[in-house]
Amino acid sequence: MLSRVYPILRHNRLFSAEAREMPRATLLLLQPNFLRFSPRTPPLNRLDVSSSEFSSMFRRRFHALRSTVGDWTKLPKPPGRVFAERREYRKIRRRTPKKKQELELSVSICIEEQLPDDLEIQNIAEMLRLNVPMAMTLAFNGLKDSKYKTRETDIEDLGGYETVELSVMLCNDDFICKLNKEWRGEDHATDVLSMSQHVPELKLPVLMMGDIVISVETAARQAAERGHTLLDEIRILVIHGLLHLLGFDHEISNEAEKEMEEEEELLLKSLGWKGKGLIQSAYDIEKTAKPQLEKSDDRKEGDGLRLYRPKFSYIFCDMDGTLLNSKSQISEANAKALKEAMLRGLKVVIATGKSRPGAIRILKTADLTGSDGIVSESSPGVFVQGLLVYGRQGKEVYRGYLDREVCRETCLYSLEHRIPLIAFSQDRCLTLFDHPLVDSLHTIYNEPKAEIISSVDQLIAEADIQKVIFMDTTEGVSSVIRPYWSEATGDRANVVQAQSDMLEIVPPGTSKGNGVKMLLNHLGVSPDEIMAIGDGENDIEMLKLASLGVALSNGAEKTKAVADVIGVSNDQDGVADAIYRYAF
Repeated sequence: MLSRVYPILRHNRLFSAEAREMPRATLLLLQPNFLRFSPRTPPLNRLDVSSSEFSSMFRRRFHALRSTVGDWTKLPKPPGRVFAERREYRKIRRRTPKKKQELELSVSICIEEQLPDDLEIQNIAEMLRLNVPMAMTLAFNGLKDSKYKTRETDIEDLGGYETVELSVMLCNDDFICKLNKEWRGEDHATDVLSMSQHVPELKLPVLMMGDIVISVETAARQAAERGHTLLDEIRILVIHGLLHLLGFDHEISNEAEKEMEEEEELLLKSLGWKGKGLIQSAYDIEKTAKPQLEKSDDRKEGDGLRLYRPKFSYIFCDMDGTLLNSKSQISEANAKALKEAMLRGLKVVIATGKSRPGAIRILKTADLTGSDGIVSESSPGVFVQGLLVYGRQGKEVYRGYLDREVCRETCLYSLEHRIPLIAFSQDRCLTLFDHPLVDSLHTIYNEPKAEIISSVDQLIAEADIQKVIFMDTTEGVSSVIRPYWSEATGDRANVVQAQSDMLEIVPPGTSKGNGVKMLLNHLGVSPDEIMAIGDGENDIEMLKLASLGVALSNGAEKTKAVADVIGVSNDQDGVADAIYRYAF
């Protein structure tokens, strides 16, 4: 008898020296289940295979709910070892009647590496280990008296086989989309692919049925639409894929569709599994579905994040104009997306022009502060345009200062022209006179309430200043204040804008990008591991530094010009959209 070769191990190149050096994909392989025995539940094993070689497990032909059949070359199966034994004979030889061997079912259940270690998925895989052999047995029994006219009969009499092999893989949309494109030429995800490896011409004692690949993400969406559990939907997809491997094909004619639909319903009912067959379910959805705007396939919604691994280690996110909407509020959708991202292993770091107390105050309203949040006095963060950088346990990594003479000149300009000015000194805000715009920095932007200092000399002597902000109308900033200070500061300071009605004077070389870079060095993290989201000119260096820079559509034109992608606006939950679309 040939040695048993599991579907995932059929390619010898997987174990070559070259393959071992390739990028690896780790598959969770549940031990095969044999109907002939009643073994104890076997332990889980991990098997490393080259991701570039993985597609060799799927070879000959495949089916999907909307597929066409194609032919694929089958790799020769490695020969089994041959054993011989010496026999002794008596004078009278009696042959022992040959006992009929019971058919052995070898089923491999695999979890593709991009699916995270989700308990529900692992439980489903374990359940399939028991369910799939049951479905195979029932389906095989149905072949004996089959009256179907459209089914291919390559697999008919199982009496000539000692073993039947089948593999079932659980994956996400990205993985099945690549398979769908490679083998069917269709660049989109699907729910199930069936790939036959049976070659009738080879008279082997092992029936290699092939492989069933199921997208857990698509199955989860369909389960929600149809009102049953994820396990129910995956069982339905297993039945559909199994029938394709047994020669049913609903696409060739209306009669073939009807016959496959009847067999799906019969198997599900006989097994006591919930739900309608896939064909009938798809027909029901088509009849009852209401026209909807098509949603981009690359956005992964809410609970679907649990079916993905993060593409990055960190997200660096701006606040004003990005995380906060035009009312300086954080939306429920943005807060939920951040919490889900952290739950899935992503670390979120605030990189803002705000002070740390200001950031904490506003994010506290969305329950995003403290040890389980994204900002606190003991967490990393980049504040005041990168002039205050905090690392592990919230310890200060860097503090920058504005030139004292520049600070003095800005204060005198403020007094002379009665243009409100706020000076930032770590966790304090200082000003020279009361003004409604000064109050708005506290009431609207949640910065610490500005302390009024009686004179310029006292303000300069009071504390070391990181930056100053002029507040005026948008027109006043763009036509008067910015042109004047762009020239007046020379090489002693830089001017930056995060809001159209504010102009910030900061030390030369100041940028969030530099602050983020210092924090990454402190944390030992590469820029290749981060995604950054922003909108203002002060975000440009940060977006350029990140592996993926996302500028929201409400952002400055200069910022959008350097971004890798442009997201929706801050009033359309731009941060949530970017996380669901690009982070996983």
